[in-house]
Amino acid sequence: SINQINDASALVNTLRSSISYSKTFEGEPQVNVTAALTHSQNTQTEQINMSLPNINANISRVYPFAPKVGTKKGIIDNINLQYNLSAENRIATTDSLFFKAEMFDSALFGARHTIPVNTNFKLLNYLSASIGGNYTEAWVFKTFEQRYDEELNNGTGGIVRDTVNGFQSYRTYNVGTSLGTTVYGTFNFGADKKIQKIRHVMRPSLSFGINPGFDQYYDEYVIPNDDPTAEDEVVTYSKFAGSLYGAPNELFSSAIGFDLSNTFEAKVRDRDTTATEAKTVTLLSNLQFRTSYDLAADSLKLSPMRVSGSIPIIKRLEFNFGGTLDPYALNNNNRRVDEWNIENGGSLFRLTGANVSMNYSFSSKDFQGDRRDADEITNETFQNGGRPDDLFGDVRTFRDDGAYATEERKDDNDLQKQTRYNFDIPWTLRFAYTMTYSNSIRQNEISSQSLSFSSNLELSPRWTVGVSSCYDFKQKGITRTQFRFERDLESWRMSFNYTPTGAFGTSWYFFIGIKSSVLSDIKYDKRRERDRNL
Repeated sequence: SINQINDASALVNTLRSSISYSKTFEGEPQVNVTAALTHSQNTQTEQINMSLPNINANISRVYPFAPKVGTKKGIIDNINLQYNLSAENRIATTDSLFFKAEMFDSALFGARHTIPVNTNFKLLNYLSASIGGNYTEAWVFKTFEQRYDEELNNGTGGIVRDTVNGFQSYRTYNVGTSLGTTVYGTFNFGADKKIQKIRHVMRPSLSFGINPGFDQYYDEYVIPNDDPTAEDEVVTYSKFAGSLYGAPNELFSSAIGFDLSNTFEAKVRDRDTTATEAKTVTLLSNLQFRTSYDLAADSLKLSPMRVSGSIPIIKRLEFNFGGTLDPYALNNNNRRVDEWNIENGGSLFRLTGANVSMNYSFSSKDFQGDRRDADEITNETFQNGGRPDDLFGDVRTFRDDGAYATEERKDDNDLQKQTRYNFDIPWTLRFAYTMTYSNSIRQNEISSQSLSFSSNLELSPRWTVGVSSCYDFKQKGITRTQFRFERDLESWRMSFNYTPTGAFGTSWYFFIGIKSSVLSDIKYDKRRERDRNL
């Protein structure tokens, strides 16, 4: 599929295909098994990644100490555990080696077992506490030994990396706990006031985690130093580095996390004087502060604080913002140093980055009050956190319009059966504004700023056309425009996407295939790359 979300990803053409099978074994506990074959191919880099196969199995949550009847109470009753298994045969190759014996030389095969154990309980009636841990065991059949060979590079020496085939395994674990509560505060102004009251909801939480170091899975080799007065260099490595699941942590780590979420709501007297109840209006949604303190670090223990929130402006339009505040100062080389920024003559925090976004969408249904109340229209853009990810969507966004025509518009289809042509032409229009500010190394600049729109129009019950474009304020020009055409062939779907402008010129993509997800691999698609002429 051609990704339509943003310019960076849209310029990467990737072919994907997969086939999967899943089975659920009912009972106590329930067992779920999924097996899949996946293929991903980048037409620009000619890189091919495959999983042949990828198997996942899990056993549903089990409460071994809970009573057979009644509710679970206390720390013991709520102890629960699961079991997850993931096994994969991963192949990474290129077009030139595809379907050749060499394709399997770099294949990585292994399995990973994970057992999470958790419990939760109330503390002093007002605090919600949880304790948990994870045990992981990884099995791999290919590892990589390293050694120093003085004879390499004409006697100057070099590192040799040997591939070792055979079963190897390692085991890791980690533990953590969290504590949280909810605090309510209300400011009353009187029932006769326009704003009768404001409610502030705070949800503070503390977390503590320990990740032990597993240096027993690490080895060393020595690089001799030509200077006899200097010490030889000792290099530490893990033979599991580069294996299917990577190497375990070598060093111990432990951190305390802090999170504070805030919501401000107001009770406002309705303009309708006949209304008996005041309406609730959200003033500030999910104003969140998040940071952590690394107990194991020797410096820069406090991580930058992340701040985010959302402000409703008008109906179905929200102003979303986020920023990163760093308490540490920068030296003359713009590197973070273990010194508070305020002690270095600056403010309490440095604003190292920020982002804002606003999304708004409406459709023909907004103007059909007799057929659907506008208050009932849900805006998926806002449900996704106000991010611009769904403005152009992925290919599913455009395909979903076909599903929308066959599923959500059942009432309209009933009308179409009564008439030869429906004069209603459903349409949607979406706008998104995004801006990113960068100041991590004193850039003090707006790194990106754009205004995008996307529109879909159903010319007939089975024909849909769409257009999307984006204006980049930093580059001062239109970065990308795309036209989309889709035909619903009942059991099949046909689409054609044409991009006349872009960083690499024009491109197009044609697709026809079965709509059913079970038979989604029965398809034909053809594309013209962006670096060629149409």
